[in-house]
Amino acid sequence: MTAVSVGPSGPAPGCPLCPRLVAFRAANRAAFPEWHNDPVPPFGGSDARLLIVGLAPGLRGANRTGRPFTGDFAGDLLYATLLRFGLARGRYDARADDGLTLVGCRITNAVRCVPPENKPTAAEIATCRRFLAAELTALRRLKAILALGAVAHASVVAALGLRQAQWRFRHGALHDLPGGLVLADSYHCSRYNTNTGRLTSAMFEAVFEALTPRLRP
Repeated sequence: MTAVSVGPSGPAPGCPLCPRLVAFRAANRAAFPEWHNDPVPPFGGSDARLLIVGLAPGLRGANRTGRPFTGDFAGDLLYATLLRFGLARGRYDARADDGLTLVGCRITNAVRCVPPENKPTAAEIATCRRFLAAELTALRRLKAILALGAVAHASVVAALGLRQAQWRFRHGALHDLPGGLVLADSYHCSRYNTNTGRLTSAMFEAVFEALTPRLRP
């Protein structure tokens, strides 16, 4: 078995753990050599009070730019909302070098490499969970986690060593976890969910309205 260092920044470039994702990265590197095409590291500092957990990098979003939720529709909605609630500063311009900074907030993914058709397998999710667990342990000032979608929710619950049956995903839920952490749930801010009306901007903002009072020092 290949030894891989596990830390709060996630897998190193060229992570070999998931053969299907390694092959997909290689194919994209050949087709788009100017793209990131590697595990996408978290965005935001280690002093974060809020950790936002998505599913995986988008092919033409984070896999291209190298920053979570940057370069696709999901990022348009997420970063606009963070700016509105004072959790980001600057201007989001869909580029990793746009100068945007996060305020007391950090963004990561349950799976750090882009999967084909945006669908990681159960084995890939489980393999990458070690990085999420290390990140959660390292964030000493963390007060809340926002899971974007059921997969991210389940991965957070597993990374914390909790039982899935006790903490089920429900959009808008605020789960008070053992140890004082809050786990908030939202449907993923993907183009599909917004186009179908499953998630509206107002619904997404309502999650932050409920969550932000729990982030106060």
